Amino acid sequence: MWCSGRNSHSTRLFTAASASFSRATNRLFLAPAAVPERLNPVMQTLRPCVLAVALALGLAACAGKEAEAPKGDDAAAAAPVTEGAWTLDPAGSRLAYVSIKAGEIAEANRFEKLSGTVAADGTATLDIDLASVNTGVDIRNERMREIFFAVAENPKATITAKLDPAAFAGLAVGQSLTRPLKASVTIKGASSDVETELLVTRVGADRVTVVPTAPVIISTDMFGLTDELGELRALAQLPSITPAVPVTFTLAFKRG
Repeated sequence: MWCSGRNSHSTRLFTAASASFSRATNRLFLAPAAVPERLNPVMQTLRPCVLAVALALGLAACAGKEAEAPKGDDAAAAAPVTEGAWTLDPAGSRLAYVSIKAGEIAEANRFEKLSGTVAADGTATLDIDLASVNTGVDIRNERMREIFFAVAENPKATITAKLDPAAFAGLAVGQSLTRPLKASVTIKGASSDVETELLVTRVGADRVTVVPTAPVIISTDMFGLTDELGELRALAQLPSITPAVPVTFTLAFKRG
């Protein structure tokens, strides 16, 4: 009764303590024939003390787990993801692509600096710092910045989309869902629409991660970059550089 609504471990502790003291009191008080006559007054004096100790241990067993009650996100219902704005966490985010040269040599590339937001009305924006491109080779990084992207005049690529907040309203902590996405990508003043499917996971009350269910294919002709690609090929003295690349990303957002 004392442990109503508490951890079952506490209940087991109290039951064990009660059983032990029950056996002790049975031996001491329910078998007077086994106790010398001169000790009977002592037994009568100890009886209330033993019962008091048993009661105290039982209460302690029930209270022992109180300090370990769950705290944080699990202690209360998390607010719906539709409440408030969300900001990209750069440390937990990554955007990469794979380029192919000479028809068979694949190389991993990435952008080191990302920023973005998702407003409460579902307006989403992702900015890619084009100067942060990292191909793994210094001279290639320089050519990508100066020739391909011309970052002095075009410092960033921008991706915008309009999400339906109602589609994510029921997403609970630990749950995932997939949703189609149509976004507009702008690079060097040229814009093109891309379509993909996203896997959205709520990893915490105020944290969500987003990944595509498949790589997103981007090509140079979508943004008028074919000539720039040809210039890179000539400088590198390559027979070819594939104009289409698969893009993958992991985006982490935190509320506020």
